Amino acid sequence: MQPTFPSAHDAPALIPHQGRFSLLTEDGELLSLATQHVLERLHNTPACLVVHGPSLARKLGLPPTGQPSPWLDLLELFAFVYPARTAAPTPRGLALALGFEAERIGQAEADLLPQLMTTLLEALQQQGRGPMAEHLAAFCLRLGQAGWAWSGTVAETLGLHDRLNERGTLPDSMLQPGDALRVWRTLPKWEETAPLPPPSSYDISPTEVRTRLAELLGPGAESRAGQADFASVATAAFIPRSVRGDPAVVLAEAGTGTGKTLGYVAPASLWAERNGGAVWISTYTRHLQRQIEQETRRLYPDATIHRQKVVLRKGRENYLCLLNMEDAVNSSASRPAGITIALVMLARWALATADGDLMGGDLPGWFGDLFGHGNLSGVADRRGECIHGACPHYQKCFVEHGIRRAKDADLVIANHALVMAQAAYEQAGMSDDVTQEQPGAAPSRYVFDEGHHLADAADGAFCAELSGLETAELRRWLLGAEGRRSRARGLKRRLDDLIVGHPKLETPLGAALVAAHALPAPGWSGRLGTDEEHGHTAPLDNGPTPDEALSELFPAVAEPVQPVLDNPTETFLRLLRQQALARAQDSGKVAAHATLECDLHPLTPDLLEAGQSLARALERLATPLRTLVQRLQDRLHAEADSLDSNTRGRIEAMTRSLRRRAVSRLEAWISMLSALEQPPEETAPTHVHFIRLERRERQRMGEIDAGLHRHWLDPTIPFAAIMAVPAQGMLITSATLRDQQGATDPDDESAEDAWQAAEARTGANHFPSPAIRASLASPFNYGQQTRTFIITDVDNSSIVDLSAAFRTLFQASGGGGLGLFTAISRLRGVYDRIAPTLEAEGLPLYAQHVDAMDNNTLVDIFRTEEHACLLGTDAMRDGVDVPGNALRLVAFERVPWPRPDILHRERRIHASGGNPREFDDSIARLRLRQAFGRLIRRQTDKGVFVLLDRRTPSRLLHAFPDGCDIQRAGLAEAAREITAFLAGNNTPA
Repeated sequence: MQPTFPSAHDAPALIPHQGRFSLLTEDGELLSLATQHVLERLHNTPACLVVHGPSLARKLGLPPTGQPSPWLDLLELFAFVYPARTAAPTPRGLALALGFEAERIGQAEADLLPQLMTTLLEALQQQGRGPMAEHLAAFCLRLGQAGWAWSGTVAETLGLHDRLNERGTLPDSMLQPGDALRVWRTLPKWEETAPLPPPSSYDISPTEVRTRLAELLGPGAESRAGQADFASVATAAFIPRSVRGDPAVVLAEAGTGTGKTLGYVAPASLWAERNGGAVWISTYTRHLQRQIEQETRRLYPDATIHRQKVVLRKGRENYLCLLNMEDAVNSSASRPAGITIALVMLARWALATADGDLMGGDLPGWFGDLFGHGNLSGVADRRGECIHGACPHYQKCFVEHGIRRAKDADLVIANHALVMAQAAYEQAGMSDDVTQEQPGAAPSRYVFDEGHHLADAADGAFCAELSGLETAELRRWLLGAEGRRSRARGLKRRLDDLIVGHPKLETPLGAALVAAHALPAPGWSGRLGTDEEHGHTAPLDNGPTPDEALSELFPAVAEPVQPVLDNPTETFLRLLRQQALARAQDSGKVAAHATLECDLHPLTPDLLEAGQSLARALERLATPLRTLVQRLQDRLHAEADSLDSNTRGRIEAMTRSLRRRAVSRLEAWISMLSALEQPPEETAPTHVHFIRLERRERQRMGEIDAGLHRHWLDPTIPFAAIMAVPAQGMLITSATLRDQQGATDPDDESAEDAWQAAEARTGANHFPSPAIRASLASPFNYGQQTRTFIITDVDNSSIVDLSAAFRTLFQASGGGGLGLFTAISRLRGVYDRIAPTLEAEGLPLYAQHVDAMDNNTLVDIFRTEEHACLLGTDAMRDGVDVPGNALRLVAFERVPWPRPDILHRERRIHASGGNPREFDDSIARLRLRQAFGRLIRRQTDKGVFVLLDRRTPSRLLHAFPDGCDIQRAGLAEAAREITAFLAGNNTPA
């Protein structure tokens, strides 16, 4: 095999560096060049060493794939050599991941890149003599055929030329490239084990928990005031309950820096070991899931034991689907070379990954930037597509492995959405989780970290949406691809061999498939209305949708779709759209990411009749599906003595899927349509219904979806209802449970009000017994470690003034700044205006919704590059842990008031206790507290919080910790004080 490109050993190296570009020439000369000079040199260069080509292209003003010469991206080589390791996608981040000392990294100029390459190639050479040697050779050969820039250098390193026969292929005795890609053949299988007995209910004492905590911390650990007290309080959540449906609930607010993660891991692990059951630790964000998993390595330092004892669980859509992977591999020969390269890299990773998690796991977050986000979405497990036991790779499925590992685990680290879904499905008999199908195996002890987000998670879990996207997805699940290029399998294909020869099953299935044509047909979004109504004359391209990504991977002949007439769902959606456009309280134009909303009542003409017609059509679909479910269950009983275990498992899985994916959704939609006939209740309503038009992330930006939405006014009611049965004990914890700092006096009326509000916010007030309350103060001295400024002379409604303010603040802090925004449009506007200036001063700027990287990767870069700055929205306000000097300034562009939409309006009326202004203030204060909490993470940290909103009312300042030095000042004065304070020239107040 001939190298596709010149050897990387002879290539120059290029990185952006302090507003210019650092270039190491072929002759070893280190130059600092401006953009134009770099571009001129690239045109005459055969290949160039870089780190994160897409980011470099943007800095050079090039399209992502428009470099003038081939780029040898060291991240691609890293992904090949270390496929299940992560690294911040910068030269410094890559060097740290490879174990380079700070002295060796230096200023991270271009001369660092050849050293990184040498280290990677030396590691690869060692691997080429190990157990993966044949896989590496086969992968390299396939990559060379696809034109991978590194293939020549990698082949040389592996000595591949000496192994090839005269045809330029590997000998028949060796693993062939096509077989190496078929990773499902070599992945380990899971095997069923005997059902576990239910856990016992032995107590754990506070003394034992404190001892376990001390063991976790080890000698010489940083002393954290309140951590041991927190662990002792958490013990109460593990007391056996006395009455069914009445779990012990502990509501514990632990200030930033308390060390609450190990504070609850200590009692949770002790209880699990003593009682032989699992404790489920739940978070709101995927980022915190990984942080907690890392913390548990203190408890189980041995990697094998840790894998047995700790399992991380997320929704199926986060994981690699081996069936999708197989389809992609089988069609790769006829697809573009870039897809083949991505599939080889995914295959390499699949053989090394711990759990197959594509989104936030051990696949680097920059993988999609380099190899195509569409290639990732194309092989991910898609909503409703899993065929469970009918899948030929079922026993090797990453998701099923995780489910079964969780049976024997001590700690299961999940997220709020998954926990709520599993508990709800278990009560309804629809769980596909083997850990919950066995009597006594359902979790009984829970820890809810990020407890302030329980209401948000419950709102998402228990709301209902009758929209074009949702109904079209159900049609696709039932009918399949309908001639489009997709591997979507319809219900008939999933059930075919289970129902053939069983007329009682064939009849309801046939009726359901006929009735499914009442759901939106392919092309529905184009028939809802024209974009001229919204000020657009053509769709705006926001990249490929998942279906389009799948089309790239799975070719098929697309058949023309006939016009759809009198489709009851489409008729209803058009009328919803008409009402929203007629009544929306704005100019009638929908911006790229905006929404339009209006109340459901009073109805426009024809909407009631259309809704009734749709309800009848949905009932005609739901009825045969219910019959099919019942008859499948009857078959299980009737043929109990003859069904093999595989068929039985498939029938059980299909009945659960039918109920979850179809019947329950149809019943919710039918119930929602009944609200058309019922005007809003005058008093004590339980739900709010409204109409929304929005541009969906899974659609083109030029397409707008219409939907009828239903939300609980208090979503913690269904949360408490589903958790009351399985849970014997629950710890709900956060640094911001209450809208009040301090206030530990139990006789203080305001303190009691704050606790009651926290109980209402988390749903603790809906359980029979009162929650145990605890508050542990932060150990930090905020008066000495922080400064807080409210800027009085900046008009934050002006994007020009706002940009100038952020530029000034980031310059004053010398980088290390996190800018938080309440609107994506303002974030992008500020980024465009200040990025060049900051880059020129050696302060690289990154931004959520601008850089094509996931949030975890952006935070990794921010944490690694001490002088970088980062702009973000809500996701950066919550749960981001960047200790040390890398984060020394948090700047918020305005008070984070709640979004004034219909849902908030109704909750404000019914949940405010007669004081709607205080309801809004409380939300804003809690958000400010969360943002401020990003600033100080360790005793040695020092930082500044800035609010660029001169209209900030004084009543919101209670959001900041006691002792905070809060000043209202002009921008120039604040900038001077920020520089002096961070330099250590400012005496604490």
